[in-house]
Amino acid sequence: MKYKKSREATRLESNGDGGSQKGGGDVPPSIQLDIMEHRGAAAAGGGGGLGTGGPGSASFFEPWPEPTPGSGSGHGSSGRAGGQEPPEKRLTLFALRLAVLEKAASGLGKLDFVWATVVLLGGFASTLCITDFWCVTVILVGEGARVISRSHELEWQHYATQTSTAGGALRSSSRFFRHIMRAIVDPAAAAAGGGGGRDDDARARAALFQRQIVAFMRQRAWHAPDVSLLPYTGWVFVSRKIGRLLNWLQVLSALACVALSVMRLWKHDFGDPDDSRNMRPALLLFYTLALVEALLFLFEKAYWTWKVSVCKLLHQVSDECELGAYGLVSLKRFFYDAYSRCIAGSIFDGIKMDLVTFAEELILSDFLDEQLIAVRILQQFANSERSASDTLRKVGTTPRSIERLVEMLNWKRPEEEEVRRCAAEIVSKLAGKRQNALRVSGIPGAIESVTSLLYTGRGPPVSGMHPQLPGAPADDKHGASPASRGYDHLPFNLLGLLILKRLARDHDNCGKIGNARGLLAKVINFTQASPVLLRNPHVTDSQVSAVKRALKVVKMLVSTTGNTGKALRESVAENVFTVSNLRDILRYGQQHRELQKLATDVLTGLAMDDSGKEAIVATGGVVKLLLSMFFNSQETELGCEAGKALAMLALESEAGCAAILKRADVMDQLVSALQDGDARRLNAARVLRNLCAYSGQQQRERLRVVTRALPAVLKATMVDRDKILEVSVGLTTVICKFIDGEQFAAELRGAGVADERAYVERLASILGQYRYPEIRVPRMRRFVVQQVIWLVTNSGGRGDDGGGYVELLTEVGMQRLLESIADTTSELECYHVFSGSVGISKHRKSFSDIVDSALELIDGRRQR
Repeated sequence: MKYKKSREATRLESNGDGGSQKGGGDVPPSIQLDIMEHRGAAAAGGGGGLGTGGPGSASFFEPWPEPTPGSGSGHGSSGRAGGQEPPEKRLTLFALRLAVLEKAASGLGKLDFVWATVVLLGGFASTLCITDFWCVTVILVGEGARVISRSHELEWQHYATQTSTAGGALRSSSRFFRHIMRAIVDPAAAAAGGGGGRDDDARARAALFQRQIVAFMRQRAWHAPDVSLLPYTGWVFVSRKIGRLLNWLQVLSALACVALSVMRLWKHDFGDPDDSRNMRPALLLFYTLALVEALLFLFEKAYWTWKVSVCKLLHQVSDECELGAYGLVSLKRFFYDAYSRCIAGSIFDGIKMDLVTFAEELILSDFLDEQLIAVRILQQFANSERSASDTLRKVGTTPRSIERLVEMLNWKRPEEEEVRRCAAEIVSKLAGKRQNALRVSGIPGAIESVTSLLYTGRGPPVSGMHPQLPGAPADDKHGASPASRGYDHLPFNLLGLLILKRLARDHDNCGKIGNARGLLAKVINFTQASPVLLRNPHVTDSQVSAVKRALKVVKMLVSTTGNTGKALRESVAENVFTVSNLRDILRYGQQHRELQKLATDVLTGLAMDDSGKEAIVATGGVVKLLLSMFFNSQETELGCEAGKALAMLALESEAGCAAILKRADVMDQLVSALQDGDARRLNAARVLRNLCAYSGQQQRERLRVVTRALPAVLKATMVDRDKILEVSVGLTTVICKFIDGEQFAAELRGAGVADERAYVERLASILGQYRYPEIRVPRMRRFVVQQVIWLVTNSGGRGDDGGGYVELLTEVGMQRLLESIADTTSELECYHVFSGSVGISKHRKSFSDIVDSALELIDGRRQR
């Protein structure tokens, strides 16, 4: 079955890739990646999460709280929205009522049979008149055969509900061979059934029919509905016809029973009463029981026909379940299963069934038609809002069902395309729940099965050239094999990437993804997009959806915490296509801002480690593009992401600083950005601080321009809060390396600060406010203490040796504040960057040593 790419991609995007994750707050967070998926909130499609700039958002400059166990599982307490009953309950209730009538009729039939054989034929056989004898005999033979064969009739009817993969074309052995000969001689005519039509449609139908023939021929077991019971009989004795034949024979038997019983009860001329005093009541009882039993059976058939044919019960349930065109076949099979259980065992056995359990049983079948029924039902229920929670919970807690679905991801034959696609969509839904994702990834070979979905039908990329965009025409030399031509790989690529994205929310799964052989390279290959595609204003979402999902997967991998994240970042950085693919998106993706934002986030994550910094700097044009986006982007969010990447690139990297400073006007632009909105000046201040702190000595003269920013930075120190305040104090500490005490005093006055006392009091108030380490601003106290040390050692504003500032610091209680801080220092304040709750880039000097140095300096200057 063929699916249109645009429709498939649109529907898959609505499953979890469609919405943007924006949050509130005027001040964006520190350098960060959007790690909402790791917290489990993205599964619900909720609002503001991490990395959105709102309150409580996390960044690389602050530790991320560990997710609580079971977060993101999404298990609701109620099974159906609004308390609605599952539609299939109407079918199981119908089966229960039919079973009651059937068992009542069968019970009466057995009683009547015993009464006739023991009492009438056994006791009155010689005295019965010829009419009663033959009437009793006919009724006994007919009803006995009906009661005994009832279960077998149900079995035949049950088999009749099974459908062939060929869509009903293979009805019998004789027709089967006729179609084979027809397909060999004239495929188009065989597929079109002798009718006209367009050539393209005829060829497509012929190809589909031949694939169905191949699928049927490959089965190693007979398909029960199409078995011919006797040779040379054609469709007459095909097993799917036997059920109908037995059904009509039973109806005729019941009608004959009613007719004979009514006729004899109406005449009631049961012979000479003197011959046998008990024969008359015995015959009356027999005919009455036979009449009631036959009427019950006919009432059962009438009730069956009324509900199914007149009330259209199956159609109603199919519409409510939204099963589509295949719903009637699936529900008929489900109904017969429930009815057979009610008849074979307790009448209550059937009402314990539901469509999900029914599908889980069929999914283990060896027949493709049964597997197709199962995955269609599970796919529909997993996509339905009112049944998704129950369905995913039930399937997710059944190991054999998950294992079977994962196994189906490896099926690549053309006739199994729909089964594989439905299974992949179900697995993607299961992976959206945290607990189910752990179960999926825990199956041996599950990650490798997901990897098989990323096959594009093309060979590996030619050395020195980029891989082609998914969905683009393959080169003949390195193209798909003839067997895979016509197989639409894009929907499977999209589903595979979606499954990986949802699995990557868990830390352990990220490690498994990184360890899977060849998987990371395949994902990175999907991040490549040609300039022609990116510049095309008429491109559809489906054509770039694979690139978008691949970027999301890579982004989540490079933002993984701990040693696993470090190893993944190194693996991603080592791939020679990674940064060049991201560069193309930044350069040509102006019409796809979301792709550019994702590419920038990936670069920010890679820049956390030295290997990533080296790869970014070594790829020409990347830093220039980031600077251009930061300075010229009309979108605040995209510009902020570029600023975060630049700040991370310059952190403790002389090469990264040199790459940024290659642009002639970069310092002037950064200083000017300090006058813009909170988001831009926050990132500009971070970039400036890292440039001043980690650039080489040869860049010192160029960096002196940063002194022009000191008035704005001091003003921000006096009035701003939280992240802006933190980075402003930190930038002040590095700017002060380029000036002396007198210049600093002049800059204070230029910033509108009344006097030095006001500035010292502000520093003291900051330490008083942050008496304990704060996760949102982990370097706040470090920067303030470093500025206090500079005031004591390098300022001459109120004394030749800084003694004036010592007096002011003593007056505001700075020594007491420092002693209090010395008792509350923590490892949190010893790192530049955090990967989760693990510090990555450690300061050269611990915070406790800095506090001790400040106390010693103040004590030493006071004693002079």
